[in-house]
Amino acid sequence: MRGSDLAGPAVGPAAGLRTEYPFVLPRGLVDDRGGVHREGVMRLATARDEINPQGDPRVRQNPAFLTVLLLAQTVTRIGTVRVVEPAVIERLFASDLAFLQDLYRRINQQGHTEAEVACPHCGGQFAVDLAGAA
Repeated sequence: MRGSDLAGPAVGPAAGLRTEYPFVLPRGLVDDRGGVHREGVMRLATARDEINPQGDPRVRQNPAFLTVLLLAQTVTRIGTVRVVEPAVIERLFASDLAFLQDLYRRINQQGHTEAEVACPHCGGQFAVDLAGAA
């Protein structure tokens, strides 16, 4: 199959495909000046995003580093930080890393950031957006 065979109608927001998901970190990224950045954006992962890190020597030495590389590729912004490199992800608090891992899984496997929950008082069920109030 040639690359031109893949060309087709553009798929984007007008076609109903959501590709970016705003989020609010539980704690936030602390920058060099002490500022805290909590709001950010994650995009859907591509096949290339998941395949390329597999050959990275850091992943071969420590498979857990795959998470850092995947998030560095798919998190497009945290606060005013617009270039999210692995070093930025490594500086996150563990709770924020876990939050982003869950968000990545939800949007790339389930296609949304919502979870069904039940009210502890009345038992009524409703959906909650786990990405926060961004």
